[in-house]
Amino acid sequence: MADPSTAPPLTRASVEAAHKLIAPFIHKTPVLTSSTLNRIASTPRDPAELEGTEWAGRTPAKPVLRFWFKCENYQKIGAFKARGAFHAIERLKQEPGWAEAGGREKGVVTHSSGNHAQALSLAALTSSLPCHIIMPSNSSPAKIAATRTYGAHISFSGPTAPEREALTASVISQTGARLVPPYDHPDIILGAGTAALELQSQLPSSTQLDAVITPCGGGGLLSGTALACSSSPFPPPSSTTPQKKKIHVFGAEPSHLHLTDDCARGLALGRRIPAVPASDTIADGLRTPVGEIPWSIIHDRKLVRGVYTASEAEIKRALRLVYERMKVVVEPSAVVGLAVALFNEEFRAMVEREGGEEGWDLGVVFSGGN
Repeated sequence: MADPSTAPPLTRASVEAAHKLIAPFIHKTPVLTSSTLNRIASTPRDPAELEGTEWAGRTPAKPVLRFWFKCENYQKIGAFKARGAFHAIERLKQEPGWAEAGGREKGVVTHSSGNHAQALSLAALTSSLPCHIIMPSNSSPAKIAATRTYGAHISFSGPTAPEREALTASVISQTGARLVPPYDHPDIILGAGTAALELQSQLPSSTQLDAVITPCGGGGLLSGTALACSSSPFPPPSSTTPQKKKIHVFGAEPSHLHLTDDCARGLALGRRIPAVPASDTIADGLRTPVGEIPWSIIHDRKLVRGVYTASEAEIKRALRLVYERMKVVVEPSAVVGLAVALFNEEFRAMVEREGGEEGWDLGVVFSGGN
């Protein structure tokens, strides 16, 4: 992939430039609403539900929430990952000397549990490039089958990040393929941020987002979203246009019971947790640790206000609500942000406190539907 040292600065302006570059290759996915889910989220939970949790004995929060769902499950390959993959490939094709050095014949390589694998395979196929994919052995069979349909060469590794990376290095030494990481690269982050950029432009003119929440695995989507929301265009001081509100950005992870809440724990500790143990969480796309570059945006630049967690049962409840009430097919990883908004009392109490009677307009990124 393009040399990180030549990547554009990690700013909203660079997200806008990325969107222009990839617009011919991606879908502008729809934004949906649900009055039923708004009502459920704005109703206090039954105190009995809090028994046995860390919030037992507390008065349930009563936030007012209006959801705006950015449906990346309708994106090409069924996930937001297409945005970063196409941006990486298009940037790579612009790299001076890449084609002359045989880049087109050597192709690209990555390691991924499924969505980035499919995304890079499609982006490579679109540009007629060879594509090598390292997938952990516990990847979803459906995602493995989908990746094969795009003509990628698949190899299987163990489930942990070090095992994935070791096999990736071996394939690179054998083929000379260029690595396109799943999340820890500026081009991937900037491409991912285009989803939140679109979301801001798709709301009614009378509506301004108070916050956006996204799932967090490697952190590419979360950090890209933070960049897209970091400096929303403000009207000049003399303008009669109402001043835009600051958009708060939050991340969502499966809970600590599955040790996949490394970003939330890292923020509490003040340092990145570089590895997480293998996990069987239903949110299979969020099993990876947060990357160094996403961490620099999330933590060091403080562009993400907080990361909250949801339990396996809460993720499943949110998934079922989306299926039954919205008739939308999403994957478990995609609804972790919604699960936080529906069931995490710490998050809900914050919205109640800060939103008051008016409440919050909350953007929720449905990251995929595979």
